Amino acid sequence: MEHSEVDPNAFVEERDYEAALRPKTLSEFDGQPRVREQLGLVLEAAMHRGTAPDHVLLSGPPGLGKTTLAMIIAAELGSGLRISSGPAIQHAGDLAAILSGLDEGDVLFLDEIHRLSRPAEEMLYLAMEDFRVDVIVGKGPGATAIPINLPPFTLVGATTRAGMLPGPLRDRFGFTGQLDFYDPADLAGIVEASAAKLGISIDEQARGEIARRSRGTPRIANRLLRRVRDFAQVKGHATAHRDVARSALELYEVDERGLDRLDRGVLDALCRLFDGGPVGLSTLALSVGEEIETVSEVAEPFLIREGLLVRTPRGRLATRAAYRHLGIRPPAAMPALFDDDE
Repeated sequence: MEHSEVDPNAFVEERDYEAALRPKTLSEFDGQPRVREQLGLVLEAAMHRGTAPDHVLLSGPPGLGKTTLAMIIAAELGSGLRISSGPAIQHAGDLAAILSGLDEGDVLFLDEIHRLSRPAEEMLYLAMEDFRVDVIVGKGPGATAIPINLPPFTLVGATTRAGMLPGPLRDRFGFTGQLDFYDPADLAGIVEASAAKLGISIDEQARGEIARRSRGTPRIANRLLRRVRDFAQVKGHATAHRDVARSALELYEVDERGLDRLDRGVLDALCRLFDGGPVGLSTLALSVGEEIETVSEVAEPFLIREGLLVRTPRGRLATRAAYRHLGIRPPAAMPALFDDDE
């Protein structure tokens, strides 16, 4: 079978699809009703006063819409948006350059704000509170601080680890929104809206199938939708119905509970190789051929949330639910702590 050469524009097209799927206004933003209502009041009140809104901190796991909300804030205000991240700002001078380039009313979005360097963080305190930065010129006893006034702006910080933010930085945000995982009904609505934007015909049962396997995360739901679209297109299905969605997701190794190859590999190693644990994280990572950070930050949070794995001081332990999910008989002497209702 002859294969055509890969079109380099396909990667740009896929990225454009992701951008197209983002809601553009708060009214289009499905899920997170409490945060959406609170944020809407903050923005509307600021617009009535004709002032820049208070600084906004958005916290929660990856993929829940923090970047999208930052874009929506700028769009609702009719303001410019500047985007950077904590790891990209290693020196105070880097932050000073970004801040001095802002126009009045702009929104500055700093992703992973908990990873700012200490000098940049200390400069940010003054910028957030007094809209001013002090740039140090020279070194040693002859160094001089030159104050630079900044136009009023709104900082939107995003973090997946709110506990790592220093208290003085956290306290300077006027509004903090905690984003939670989405329920399947909200995810099904997001899949429906995204399918309409992509021009995909998909029935209600298929939308529900994708929603249930999306780990409570819109980013994953949209990614799975695109894979179902690909499967339906290649297999010649005009409509993605439930059987098409199931076949596509099985092909991509996403099971009915949302576990992927890595998740099942971790559980399988824990249950079959280590008799349910306890086993250390580094040993568990080696057994599945992955980095420690990949197992601890990608697989474990979901497995713990699903009640399939438990962290203890002695190591990781599988629950009875993990054995049942894998179709394995649990040990008869399993601790009662990890038992659950049959």
